[in-house]
Amino acid sequence: METIEYRTLDKSQWGNGEWQDEPDKKQWQDTSTGYPCLIVRNRLGALCGYVGVPKEHPHFGKDYDRPHVEVHGGLTFADTCQPSDDESHGICHKTEGDDHVWWFGFDCAHGWDYVPGMAVYRGETGHSGFFSEHETYRNLAYVTREVESLARQLKAIAA
Repeated sequence: METIEYRTLDKSQWGNGEWQDEPDKKQWQDTSTGYPCLIVRNRLGALCGYVGVPKEHPHFGKDYDRPHVEVHGGLTFADTCQPSDDESHGICHKTEGDDHVWWFGFDCAHGWDYVPGMAVYRGETGHSGFFSEHETYRNLAYVTREVESLARQLKAIAA
């Protein structure tokens, strides 16, 4: 599987930050496990990470509370591909042949996570919501490390 990056979201209203230069979706194959990996930016700008496990994995088809793993904010997603009409969106990967996997994922929109589009959302809705000057943006490098750690943990469970 080749590494593919997509840049499709309009981030012009989110202000300056490293998110401006990051892709909005990235797919690759983890070299240490062979598992497909994804990072997908949600509509408010938070990055979400995913690892696909094969049919033979003991947690294939299970809910996200089943594998006990350590990942940012805990697992928040488990399902098959969630394709979009446009492959640059959606929790699904571009591959050749049959590569049916079960995705486990997490998001970086928890307390103390800075979400770039949240300020715009707060302004449009008048909803102040929770905000702290101590919020940290979880960038592409951080999410990549978390995804690769998740892949190694999921592979160890299958061993």
